[in-house]
Amino acid sequence: MNTSSDFEKRLLGYGLLTAEILYRIPDHPQLLQSFLWQTEDLAPKFPELNRFLNFWEREIDGSIHSVRVAHQRLIQPVDFRYADGEIVIH
Repeated sequence: MNTSSDFEKRLLGYGLLTAEILYRIPDHPQLLQSFLWQTEDLAPKFPELNRFLNFWEREIDGSIHSVRVAHQRLIQPVDFRYADGEIVIH
């Protein structure tokens, strides 16, 4: 993917998604294993995450117990704060 399309995605609201997937180990279903996955995705519908979870359900033996999601937009309004003070030189 080239730089301009990455920038365009960010302007559209894509951000960094981190998903923690807890799943059951097939041989020991009483145990849970953790899997962390990161990608750029669009909140709140998360099309990339949904595609990945659908793939998991079709192709991976471990059944998903739960998914925790953290998302941070990569371009957002900046918070400006002015300094309350004065610096005198000379």
